[in-house]
Amino acid sequence: MLRFDFEESPGWWIIRTARVLKQTMATELRPLGITYRQCQVLASIARHGPLSQADLARDLAIEPPTLTGVISRMERDGWVERRPCPGDARKKLVHPLPRAEDVWDRIVATAEPLRRRAAHGLSQRDLENLHSLLRRIGANVTDLTAEEPVR
Repeated sequence: MLRFDFEESPGWWIIRTARVLKQTMATELRPLGITYRQCQVLASIARHGPLSQADLARDLAIEPPTLTGVISRMERDGWVERRPCPGDARKKLVHPLPRAEDVWDRIVATAEPLRRRAAHGLSQRDLENLHSLLRRIGANVTDLTAEEPVR
């Protein structure tokens, strides 16, 4: 039998919670004709500005071929366009188009009630502590990974 003490694993708690939030958001976006991947692409662009497909794939932790299909559909629907990168003619940056603003507004309107549900019963101090703890866990893992010898 495979054994692991999941109830004592912060990583498991985080992954499980993230999965539930992702599935809920995907379910709530579906009637709007928006996929979770499309939401992720627009969120990444909203956060960082126009990005290359390679940078988007890295930010979203998905394979570049998967992202290519998502971007192509978003381009077809008039949400984004690929433009040459000013500093590197080999790269194309993914830019949002005006039509993406309406889509983004619908995504945010969907996300806000989910955010409130997720935070239900938590005080502002609880949320600040959670944010601090998650940042610390992320830094711990990043620091450990960076210190591991390359083999």
